[in-house]
Amino acid sequence: MRERYRDKRNRQSRIAREKENDIENRRKNQRRENERRKETRRTNTDRRQNERRFDGLDRRTSQRRFGTDRRNTERRIIEDRRQNDEELEENSYDDVVAGRNAVLELLKSEKDINKIYVENGERHGSINEIIARAKEARIVLVEVDKLKLDQMAENHQGVVAVVPPFNYCEVEDILEIAKNKNEDPFILILDGIEDPHNLGSIIRTAETAGVHGIIIPKRRNASVNSTVVKVSTGATTYVKIARVNNINDTIRKLKDAGLWVIGTDGDADTLYYNQDLKGPLAIIIGSEGFGMSKLVKENSDILIKIPMKGNITSLNASVSAGIVIYEAVKQRM
Repeated sequence: MRERYRDKRNRQSRIAREKENDIENRRKNQRRENERRKETRRTNTDRRQNERRFDGLDRRTSQRRFGTDRRNTERRIIEDRRQNDEELEENSYDDVVAGRNAVLELLKSEKDINKIYVENGERHGSINEIIARAKEARIVLVEVDKLKLDQMAENHQGVVAVVPPFNYCEVEDILEIAKNKNEDPFILILDGIEDPHNLGSIIRTAETAGVHGIIIPKRRNASVNSTVVKVSTGATTYVKIARVNNINDTIRKLKDAGLWVIGTDGDADTLYYNQDLKGPLAIIIGSEGFGMSKLVKENSDILIKIPMKGNITSLNASVSAGIVIYEAVKQRM
């Protein structure tokens, strides 16, 4: 019984000591928190006093400094506005023509040119003719380093012209050209030519063959950009190009105007050289991967094909266009 009583007293003493220690720890934590709050208040008070001292004693210095900073800010704003105005001016002519042949043909055509950027350094060959023609036409010439030209266009050959966005025509304008020349209309319709290099090559071939104009859709087809102009070696300057919303509606309008619409298709029965390609004519060239769309094929009057003898069963779209176009040229001569 005595042992039990002693154990009980020891347990009570231990519990009492733990409570005292817990109370003491709480008091210490509370003191630390109070000291931290006092230090924070003291710091804030010192900061406010310093601010008031600065406002009271250094007001003139502060005003002079503020005035200088404000003038610098105003100058920066004016400079930024000037740069933005220059960028806006250049972006209003946001198309570029790159490459010596393309720029030279553009100058010969006397079409609008905003600026011509020329790589600084030694100049040889046709670049001198470009500079001479630009000066004669009073076009702004800007000498820049190669890095600037690389940012504007690829394969620029040291010269880039900034021009207005390409001016597409109407289908009626193409028919009017044939009428003024007293010739049967010879038109090329492109359905799904998405590669700008192919489009540029086709435009170049069409120009050399005397095609009156090219029709392309607004969707699912490459548009005329700097790459197209470069690949065409400036042929876009001379060929009328119409961009239409609906190829099938345009085909029906051409039929109403008396044109025969001939599509190219690998599954056709008629070989291209056995087909009569004289008279008012519109030839359709489809994409390499999918050819003409189903509705365009159905709206064609006649389908022709190019014979394939090897293991590869398709040609590059620009090559196919060249073969058929010059067959038509041969028959019309």
